[in-house]
Formats: sequence, structure tokens, C-alpha cells
Amino acid sequence: MGVRGFEPRFMPIGVLTAALQELTPRDVRDADPDRAVEEWLEFAQELGADEIQLATALHPDEADVPAEAMMDPVANTLDLRAPFDPTRADRVLSCVKATGVGIADVGYFDNMLHEDRAIRKKKHDFMIRVFDAAALLGSRAVCGFVGKHPGKTIQENLTEFEECFIPLLREAKARGLQYRIEQCPMPGWTLDDAFHNNIGYTPGTWIALHRICEKHGVGDQLRIHYDPSHAILMGQDTRSIFQYLKEEGYGFLIAGFHVKGQVIDPRGIAAWGYGGQTIDRGDYVDGTPSAKPADQGNAWKKQLSICEHELPGTARHDPLAYLQNRTVDWLDHQLAARELLDIEPLETPLIVEHEYTAARVQDRERLKPILEGSIAFTRHIDEAAASMYALQNEVLASQGIPVQGVGRRAFYT
Repeated sequence: MGVRGFEPRFMPIGVLTAALQELTPRDVRDADPDRAVEEWLEFAQELGADEIQLATALHPDEADVPAEAMMDPVANTLDLRAPFDPTRADRVLSCVKATGVGIADVGYFDNMLHEDRAIRKKKHDFMIRVFDAAALLGSRAVCGFVGKHPGKTIQENLTEFEECFIPLLREAKARGLQYRIEQCPMPGWTLDDAFHNNIGYTPGTWIALHRICEKHGVGDQLRIHYDPSHAILMGQDTRSIFQYLKEEGYGFLIAGFHVKGQVIDPRGIAAWGYGGQTIDRGDYVDGTPSAKPADQGNAWKKQLSICEHELPGTARHDPLAYLQNRTVDWLDHQLAARELLDIEPLETPLIVEHEYTAARVQDRERLKPILEGSIAFTRHIDEAAASMYALQNEVLASQGIPVQGVGRRAFYT
């Protein structure tokens, strides 16, 4: 083998447009829906982002879940009350060309296995519109949840998945799209004590779901949009997750990333343990579930009582927290992705997802430097990891020079 040159490969850096939900005022965007997308592309250019993850959702007038009941209200930056047609696509793509900011994928985050069949059909019909829009925009993927039928066990939900989700994947296949699952367990989706309300929450279920997909000829459609904050929420670390996937032969499953951290509160863990607050949350009144959406939002204390979302770059970490899986070791996260997963970094987006409540100001001028800083942090971390990987695994390896030290190890105790 000849001497290998130093050629680090960097990942494109993006931002989820839900970070600023009303960048374009509602009265303007309702009358001119695609203006919201144009203005977000222009804003992303100012932020220094390469791409956006284009958020869409049922319009507030059509949604079945009130914003008050959500921990992080969704954004319908892409308004699909009217179907997205070639004329609309041409307008958005002209802005993509003008700004140089790409659209990594379209994100619609909802429960695709909702227990009410009429509501489920409404969500599935909307997802088909999302597929159509993504295809017209030249995107390779959509991003979302699987969800869960709350009245059934996770095992029983595998049957729900096979019966109801596989048809969605066939529609994605017909349009040349991947469906990338984000693995948040969505603990606040129900007022009971269930913590895992999205069955695609961990590698064991990803593999089980993918095997069902393979049986039906849509294995290439199911991929994972990995978010390390949810791994921290369940006591996992990224390197061990990636190592497990590699050993099981599923290192190909992860195709994109949300860059969002989680900071575990040791005091909250002492009080409630992993699984979070199960009583006295405020979602029940006089012993029965409250009918008020604001009260129902307290179900998220199952999560909030033990941790807080991190916007990358905004938190100071005790190094011991990395080893205890109580926060994300960003540098090792990016190294592990290159060392253990079957990815091409140049084609694998890192999407900054802003859900750090204290900094989630919904004012453009105040939010701009916050997002600029986080995007810059994410870019520099990835560039550092890419440089280390290229130096250690390519340059030094080509000359038979050993790498110094040990580094973080998977499954280490």
C-alpha cells in the first residue's frame, strides 16, 4: 500500500426548521405558504448551514394534538394543506439554487400507529403528501416516527407495523425515498406510565422492524435518523450502539443524524430513576386524567424530571458524565460514526435540532447568534473528528504507524 494522503471527509451541517416556528408570520405564510420555506432557506444561509431539514406537520387548524400538550411544538414550515405540485417545487428549488442551501429531507414527526383508525388514516394521508413533496424537491428521504398503538404491547405493535406501516413504505419505495426513523421513545405522548410510545426506539427494535420490512420487499426504505439525546435518555452510549449494530450486521441502518444532546440530572435520577416521574405530575386532577391540554403536557415530566435537552455547544460537561452516559461525547460520537457505521460522510447530514428550552427563543434576531454558534460548534467538532479519523485510519495506517492510546471503548464497564 502506498502512502495515503490526508483527505478528511466532512459531513454537511443542517438545521431543523422547527427551531424557529414562526420565522414567517402566520398571517403571511397562510396566504403564501411557500414563502415560509424561502425565508427559512435564506435564514439558514445567514446561519452558515449547508442544508435544512424541512419541518412539516398538520396545520394548527387540523392537528389533533394541541400545542399546549406538546413539550416541543412542531412546525409546519412546509404547508401541505394544498398538495405540493411542480409549480410550488420549482419556486422552492429556485430559492435552493439562489441560497446554496440544500434540503436534506422533509421531517413529519407524528404517531403513525395511532389507536383511532380515523386519525391514523388522516396522518397516513398527510404522510403521502409529505412523500410527494419530498420527491418533487429531489430529497432522498423523509424523517419521522413509527409510533405505537398505546392500547397494545410493543410485541403486538409489531403486527400493527406490519399491517399499517408497510403500505407506507411501499409508497415511499414507489417514489424512490427512504423513511428514516427517529428513535425518541416519546414518553409524554400518553398520560399513563408508559415510557416507550414509539416502538422504533432502540437498536433491538430497529432490527426487528427491518426484518419485517425485508420480508415485504421494502428493507431498503427503512433507515434510522439517529439522535444521541434519546440514547442518553435510556442510559445508552453512542459507541456501544454503533458497535452493536456493526456486530449484528446492521451498520448500514443509520443514514442521518439529529445533533441534539441530553444532560442528565443526577438529582432527578436519584428521585425517579430512568423512566422518570410516574406520580404527581399534574396531568391528573382528582385522580383522573385532566381534559386540559396544558395539564396533559405535564406527562412529559416522565422525561423532564431526569434530564434536559442540550443544544450542541451550550453546555459545560464534567468529563465523568461522558463515561456515565449522562451526556453526549460529541467528538467520540463523530469518530464512532466513521469507524463503525456504513456511511459516506459527504452524504450523511448532521441536523442541529434545537430543543434547549431556555435558549429556544422565538425571535429571529435573538435566536440567530445562538443557532450560528451551535452550527459552528457542530461543524468544528465534525471537522476535528474527520481529521482524526483520516490521520489515524488512513494516513498512519498506510505507513504502518500505530495509533496512540486506547480511546473510548464500546460496552466498557
